[in-house]
Amino acid sequence: MNHPFHRNHNLSLLVSSPYPDGIIRCDFCYEICERFVYHCSCGLDFHIKCALLSYNTAEKRIAEFQHIPRIDPLISTENRPQKLENAQCFACWKPLLDSVHLSPDFVVSLARYAKSLSVWDLFTHVHHIVSIECVTMPTKVNKLFHRKHPLILQIVNELLPCQICQETQLNEAVYFCSKCKFVLHTGCASPPPIIEDKIHHEHPFTLLQKQVSLACDACGTLGNYIPYVCSTCNIMVHKKCISLPQIIQFFRHHHPIFQTYFLEEHGFESWECKHCYEEVNTEHGSYFCSKCNYIVHVNCALEQPHFYNVVDTIETDEAMEMSFQHVTATSIKHFSHYHNLIMSEDIVGDKQCDGCLLPISASYYCCSQCNFFLHKSCAELPKKKHIWYHYHRRLFRLTSGCISQCAICVYKTSGFAYNCDECEERHCLRCALVSDSTRCEGHEHLLRAYPNCKGLCNACGGSTEAAYGCKSCNFTLHNSCMRLPLIARHKYDEHPLQLAYQDNNRYSLSDYCDICEEERNPNHWFYHCAICKN
Repeated sequence: MNHPFHRNHNLSLLVSSPYPDGIIRCDFCYEICERFVYHCSCGLDFHIKCALLSYNTAEKRIAEFQHIPRIDPLISTENRPQKLENAQCFACWKPLLDSVHLSPDFVVSLARYAKSLSVWDLFTHVHHIVSIECVTMPTKVNKLFHRKHPLILQIVNELLPCQICQETQLNEAVYFCSKCKFVLHTGCASPPPIIEDKIHHEHPFTLLQKQVSLACDACGTLGNYIPYVCSTCNIMVHKKCISLPQIIQFFRHHHPIFQTYFLEEHGFESWECKHCYEEVNTEHGSYFCSKCNYIVHVNCALEQPHFYNVVDTIETDEAMEMSFQHVTATSIKHFSHYHNLIMSEDIVGDKQCDGCLLPISASYYCCSQCNFFLHKSCAELPKKKHIWYHYHRRLFRLTSGCISQCAICVYKTSGFAYNCDECEERHCLRCALVSDSTRCEGHEHLLRAYPNCKGLCNACGGSTEAAYGCKSCNFTLHNSCMRLPLIARHKYDEHPLQLAYQDNNRYSLSDYCDICEEERNPNHWFYHCAICKN
């Protein structure tokens, strides 16, 4: 068959699958082909019934469909099967009930030449219903923005973006110029000449009837595309970028960030995206928080649906609820304890903070009636906090008085934890208080959290996926190694152990761990006791 949707090659009728695994799926209805199939060596496959139906549609054999009743969902009173409610047109894949379409009874007519469909098949293979708009769609169009060649309606098995909407679809009927690799979705064949969207932009955008090579002023993406132009603001944007959300709550930042088309430099040498850490060209669009000078690429901010929430109205910042109240200049009432806590500088003895469970070596609050201690920093933690790596946008709530398992490090703790009220995850203080950009005593530069950072951890030597890193020094740390406490205790040593980042002792015994007596790498981090030399 010389199919009009695939003009480069002929389709051959095969009795079985040409693929090693024996599985073949129709590129028209996406159902598995069990027997006869039309096949092309470039990987295009059709059921016989799908090949014939699409052939008649493409060749404009409208007479085949003239006797089939039309159904207008706006005026039809027929009872519709549930599966039909979710049906899509096989050609454009838009919801079928959004437009006038052929009656489902047309499968009886189709069976004259398909010989395999029944009315029941319709509700199993709902893709075989077609809208009137797609039946009457021209197979060849000429456009001002592509004057060299006509665009032919055909199925393209290449991942090429539509020059209007920038979306990519595989193995679907599109208008295509094979010489120029120019793709136009059927739904974008007649783009609106003017788009007015007062919610997202105060001026109208006008379609530029020409393919140009430039960077979109909204998202900064380079490419050859047909833009929309705002002559008042002197900007050119993708069609999809006209309606970018103006204000979003990005998961890595605690303030809402605003969409902007450009930023003044304000003396900064360069702006760095806080998600991918690549430079942001401020002559093009970005999302920006003026309170914190926090900036993110548009494509980084909107990369995944769970990365952000659209903010409809600007609300005042939620009041920073403190976890304590001052009683006197040196005493407080903390939510986690019945009695008042008194400030102390007495570091005598082995005291452990009941908040983070780490040894106390600086100013702290204590209870004169109970053996209860809190680091000053732990006592002054906010009652609610934004956790940058968690996708739920509600603030985490500080909790105490129970044993919980941290969702990040998986350790159990009886100390303070931050709790997500949406998913009930609990995060220990060691995990909750680490920023996405932080410093570590084991490295001189700022370390940043990278979602994809493959390498070897400089602390323990293990392989990394998501990790903290310094790209200029090729320095990498596991998230867990980043949170290692500076001082720890072990039951086999009476003194506190301190975290060390390099071993200056070069005698052979220092290459072995004094606990497990296994050989260790002197280039990796370790805990040691300066008094016992362990």
